[in-house]
Amino acid sequence: MKRIQINFFTGSAMAMLMLFSSGCSKILEEQPRSIYEPGFFKTEKGVLGGLTSQYAHLRYIYGQAYYYNTGETGTDEVTWAQSADENFKVMDVSNQGVITPANSRADVLWGAAFSNINTASGIIENAAVVGISNALIAEAKFFRAFDYFMLVQTFGGVPLDLGAGELKFNTTPSRTSVRNTVPEVYTKAVFPDLLAAVNDLPDNPRVNGGVTKTAARLYLAKAYLTYGWWLENPNNIPTYPQADRTDPDGHNAQWYYQQAYDVAVAGISNPGSFTLQQTYYDVNLGSNDRNKEILLFADHTETSEFYNAASLTYSNGGAPDNFAGWMMTWNYTNIRSSSSSSSWAAVSSVQRAATQPLGRPWTRMCPTIGAIKNTFADKTNDSRYDGTFTTVYRGNWDKAGMSGSLYNANYMQVNPNGAILTFLDDEPGTSIDYSNSTYKSNVGAGVLPGRADFVVSPNGISRIVYPGLWKLGVYRTDNGTGLGQPNAASTRPFNIAKFSELYFIAAEAAVKGATPQAGKSARELINVIRARAGKWRWNNNGNVALSADNSAAMIAATPATIDIDYILAERSREYYGEGYRWYDLVRTQKWASLAGTYQIGGINYGDHTPQTVTRDIQPYLYLRPIPQGQIDGMDMTAEEKANYQNPGYQ
Repeated sequence: MKRIQINFFTGSAMAMLMLFSSGCSKILEEQPRSIYEPGFFKTEKGVLGGLTSQYAHLRYIYGQAYYYNTGETGTDEVTWAQSADENFKVMDVSNQGVITPANSRADVLWGAAFSNINTASGIIENAAVVGISNALIAEAKFFRAFDYFMLVQTFGGVPLDLGAGELKFNTTPSRTSVRNTVPEVYTKAVFPDLLAAVNDLPDNPRVNGGVTKTAARLYLAKAYLTYGWWLENPNNIPTYPQADRTDPDGHNAQWYYQQAYDVAVAGISNPGSFTLQQTYYDVNLGSNDRNKEILLFADHTETSEFYNAASLTYSNGGAPDNFAGWMMTWNYTNIRSSSSSSSWAAVSSVQRAATQPLGRPWTRMCPTIGAIKNTFADKTNDSRYDGTFTTVYRGNWDKAGMSGSLYNANYMQVNPNGAILTFLDDEPGTSIDYSNSTYKSNVGAGVLPGRADFVVSPNGISRIVYPGLWKLGVYRTDNGTGLGQPNAASTRPFNIAKFSELYFIAAEAAVKGATPQAGKSARELINVIRARAGKWRWNNNGNVALSADNSAAMIAATPATIDIDYILAERSREYYGEGYRWYDLVRTQKWASLAGTYQIGGINYGDHTPQTVTRDIQPYLYLRPIPQGQIDGMDMTAEEKANYQNPGYQ
């Protein structure tokens, strides 16, 4: 049978909507187009259309829950939850299945990235001929480098030649492929394109969400940092295709660490229109989306299904929908209160709603106990725990048309918006009664004397009941007085890159030996972030205004000398659950040491005994497998296909 699957797309945007940028608009306007024929790029309209599709392709990667899972599950932040299927369990590498080329959902990145790379090459080759400015060409170079950087971190060396030559626009289907080495991908593709982007992109975005010089500096600094670690290879992690840990340009790891530091500091010193938000709460607050801290996002909107590229009322879960936030949302809708003050007459008191603390529950991923207790140990001074998780589930039965009060733990009266179930910050001095012999929480939560809310302590979280991920929760303005559209995918943008990360990159490079500038040592840089984390304007889970500045306490608690483990702990506090973690642990080769064991309760309601789980994190797992669909689609011998695949996955 003749093969019809090819290994690389020929300028197609994966049958998605093509986006056009209008000359005077500050938004990206969309027109439907399923494929780009070669001649299309020889017109100004075609180049601009292809350019805007670079932004659209982000929606096929970010917010796609199965790819999101690959960046979190199996780390010290996240494990699989009660309703997880194979896609989630295998990523935990804890004897729940084996990661294979067929079940690894890193295929999401592979397919979207290579299609977009080819489109970017078509733009770059034709833009100058049709009179497009260097600034617009730089946008395509940014995205080509962005995709190659994500690919090389995930898979190791990947092809630079898609069938027409290295970094050339390919117009003919190709069924053979050769992988370049990691140094070749960085030095031929990632660094040159990002250097051009830094040089030619504007300080301020040409459209809302457009890439800028600051975004390019962030990714250039991060690429330098990552490549420096790769050259150093402190734990002898294997690479593929096999290559010496030497740089073609003759630089060593320390040179790249210094470059990472210098470029990141240049980004901090020359921010353009970007800045840190005043409080951590405001960074991820739904009503404050697209704020000045966000350098890059995969956009969505509630104003139009067409522009949203997804239904506004229902989603089955699939790209380009933004449904990542469902994964760490447990089934809080099983919480029950009572309509009677003397006998238990169950009523659904916390109903599914399109609000940031709630949303649609899928129970596929959950936080580890260590993340709750250790990563976020300081829940008093540091606002980031409060700005990350939903820890208080409040009654909303009135939004469903039910009136009056209900009765909860200890048969105490509760009113709409009152606390129904609370995940405690710490273990209480009084033992929690989890017996549920009198009060039926229905989800195995416990009771403390004098409290109307059911409670679960940090040691009591499990794979079925755990704090939800507030920061990715849904936000809509069209709920009215009801529950809204909680079954739709999120209409929020998915944040990809933040201005704050420049501080972390520079700090990590300084810890690795880069010579710092005055006032910008690793500790001083981290303390900028920690000081911000100490500022409160709102107690999220208390649902009350809170004006507090704990910056001095946060700074004082920073160790005099910080190391990589401390940098990683701070990164987890800042970016918990945002898809960074696996890449951070792989870059620093700390995956096995920091995530080799974890604790979590079981899969049944009432499971409150922490179980210690050991992961089998082998060195080959530091690369994801080349997707099976890619292997199957190539006209190569069995031996050639085996050699194309990463070791450990053949």
